[in-house]
Amino acid sequence: MSQAAGAASGAFKVNSLTGLDRANAVEGLVVWDGPRSLWNIVMLVAALVFGAMTFTWKAFVVFLLTAAISLCAGHSVGFHRRLIHRSFECPKWLERVLVWFGTAVGMGGPIWTIRLHDSRDWAQRQPDCHWFLRHAKPLPIDGFYYLNFRLQLDHPPGFDPGPGIADDRFYRFVDRYWMAQQIPIAIVLYLLGGWSWVVWGVPVRVAACTTMHWFISYFAHTRGSQDWSVDGAVIQAYNVPIMAIPTMGESWHSNHHAFPSSARHGLYPGQIDLGYRFIQLLERLGLATDVKLPANLPPRPGITPLTKRALSAASRQQARYSRIDETDHATS
Repeated sequence: MSQAAGAASGAFKVNSLTGLDRANAVEGLVVWDGPRSLWNIVMLVAALVFGAMTFTWKAFVVFLLTAAISLCAGHSVGFHRRLIHRSFECPKWLERVLVWFGTAVGMGGPIWTIRLHDSRDWAQRQPDCHWFLRHAKPLPIDGFYYLNFRLQLDHPPGFDPGPGIADDRFYRFVDRYWMAQQIPIAIVLYLLGGWSWVVWGVPVRVAACTTMHWFISYFAHTRGSQDWSVDGAVIQAYNVPIMAIPTMGESWHSNHHAFPSSARHGLYPGQIDLGYRFIQLLERLGLATDVKLPANLPPRPGITPLTKRALSAASRQQARYSRIDETDHATS
């Protein structure tokens, strides 16, 4: 077997889950997630009540900067593209910094995020899954459930994030005390700009980022344009161009479902992907290596191109690995 074929066999599995032959994505109970629900409510109420009272243009700039840094370096690059999909390599110290920024977004810690992401990803790619994971409710009802409840499957998959994550003391610490990571941010902002900076840099930012995460998840799994479909998946992914900048490129979700290991989500001209641009910056600084793209990934099984540009990309990728196979056979 060629290196390309060998890599293709395992490159697109859901990395942290085990026991999938016994797991069931349909049967389960929706329960109130008390601590997370109260956190989201407190952040939202604080943002609505105190946001208008403390508004200044400087505080608004603080909101934009802290949201952009935590979403781009943290959630998009640190959590999603590095920790979950391993779409590039970097020094461990940098990975921890990026993961801390991801935790600072205010949605949860790294280990919790990996489990939530991989469980949803696995369930949505099944022939059927629980309604809680389908975004099948009307938008406000779906948001109410998403931000306040969690799903307990009757037969869930096992979970093992693997070495370098589960055994990392720093990751276990920030995962357990993820809410407390707002404290040092609040202290720094208070010293620099007073209470208006604290309000706009913590509760307003956390409420906005958490709500936006649900919002883009809802639309990216229910409607929009597609270049690819995942064969046999009950939930398909869609591209949501209007959300490309605030999500740092995460809204090119049809592309991501087709190539989950790719560091680049905005694959085609005009698809802005700030998360990938940040990875390119790290690469130029010598801090990111082995950056994975569709062109250098193994052929992706189980997807169907839906547009001419997707079909062209699939043909180029297949032709590339056909040449690699021919070279391997010729030298073996």
